[in-house]
Amino acid sequence: MMMNSTQVLYFTLSAYFDTGVLKYLYFMIVMSLYVLIVGSNLLLVVVICMNRSLHEPMYLFLCSLFVNELVGSSGLFPFLLVQILSDIHTVSAPLCFLQIFCLYTYANVQFYNLAVMSYDRYLAICYPLQYNTRMTFNKVAMLIALAWLFPLLNIVVMISLSASLQLCGNIIDKLICDNYSVVKLACYDTTGNNIYGLMYTFIVVFGLAILISFSYMKILRVCFSGSKQTRQKAVSTCTPHLASLLNFSFGAFFEISQGRFDMNGVPIMLRVFLSLYWLTCQPLFNPFLYGLNLSKIRILTRNVIFL
Repeated sequence: MMMNSTQVLYFTLSAYFDTGVLKYLYFMIVMSLYVLIVGSNLLLVVVICMNRSLHEPMYLFLCSLFVNELVGSSGLFPFLLVQILSDIHTVSAPLCFLQIFCLYTYANVQFYNLAVMSYDRYLAICYPLQYNTRMTFNKVAMLIALAWLFPLLNIVVMISLSASLQLCGNIIDKLICDNYSVVKLACYDTTGNNIYGLMYTFIVVFGLAILISFSYMKILRVCFSGSKQTRQKAVSTCTPHLASLLNFSFGAFFEISQGRFDMNGVPIMLRVFLSLYWLTCQPLFNPFLYGLNLSKIRILTRNVIFL
């Protein structure tokens, strides 16, 4: 019998499997990861906010990145911890859509932040003498606001379209709630959702990808034609960002591939790892990546820890 979205009171997450007493070990591992992620990202947010010497564009963009990783982690780990200990892996429809909102906001804001940071590095390396006049405080505030407001608007529209669909089932073959999985449960045509998704992909995602590619093409050209000091500056400031960008792209690619292609031939543990990779590795590695490579952050963080 067909049922609309208001009659779907809960979703069943079928990707979970019985782990017996090992669930307590998995719970401790996931809890440790969550504490480490929250602690490291929160520490760097505090360090950047409390030290006026770090109130520069690059570090303010990093602060936005770390805050976003706190949002994404909080949308994943508490939910995951409850499901690991639970014997019945269900989630209410409102909570499912709330998780979709948090995780998709994280993914979108992360991509916007990385694009803005690449633009910032492009100006710093290609126009060092004009950098302070081109990247003013007002411009930094505007870029950070846009990096949050555009994705939030997109996610609100996307969830509104998904929540209004008539659904003929409530089983999601994943560990977490996923918008594409909900759309696949629709009884009728999902043309509106598909058109909106394609438009957003082509206009925004490709647009940001072009901005990132343009920025790094210009940076590489300056590196090859500039002095040794210029190359060293570019490498020291761009390496963490480029590593973060590649890590995020790698995780997002596998997450999208799992939703669009048949992955039944892939071992279940590998599928579980890949489905959580982009939500855990980015917030876990970024604080250490930037904290270890950027000397100002490293020194001030050490001062806070050993105060």
